[in-house]
Amino acid sequence: MNRDKKQLRRHFRSLRTGQLDLFDSIRACVEAELSSRRCIDDKNRYLAIYWPLPGEIDLRFLNHQTAVALPVADGSGTMTFREWGKTSLEPDGCSIPAPSQGPDLLASEISLLLVPALAMDRSGIRLGYGGGYYDRLRAQQPWRSVPALGVLPQICLTTTPLPREPWDVPFNGWITEQGTGLTDLKSAS
Repeated sequence: MNRDKKQLRRHFRSLRTGQLDLFDSIRACVEAELSSRRCIDDKNRYLAIYWPLPGEIDLRFLNHQTAVALPVADGSGTMTFREWGKTSLEPDGCSIPAPSQGPDLLASEISLLLVPALAMDRSGIRLGYGGGYYDRLRAQQPWRSVPALGVLPQICLTTTPLPREPWDVPFNGWITEQGTGLTDLKSAS
């Protein structure tokens, strides 16, 4: 693992831990963004969220408002999304609760991808935990067209560029307690 990234992860995890009192405000901004995009009303497509790990903003309440998909990781670097709500959840290959049955959803079935971030820079480069699951998924051509926003506290949004790998696909923007910000990418709509 890149030593700089390891130090950055430790730094931003510590910053994020100090922001737990802002998580309700971040959730409210997520709801406002979804309303403005009409994601909650889109019955033909899914909102892709995540099962929160400790310290991540919990968006599971959205399962009661719209059709939601959760990631299913195989533990070897591959991730797909499945509908959440009709099947039971079981630990996936990374021991994270995930839909145990059902077809893998196509990128065209996803209206918006919300992804947890330890940090993001203003060009849309995300710092995660280092597994590369979202990088590999978003590197696939059909998934590049799915709008993707990082979810994080404002203090973890940095003006300093984060380390960028050749395989990184920039995100379209982010949602913090201050609202939604977009990069210069044109596919953010």
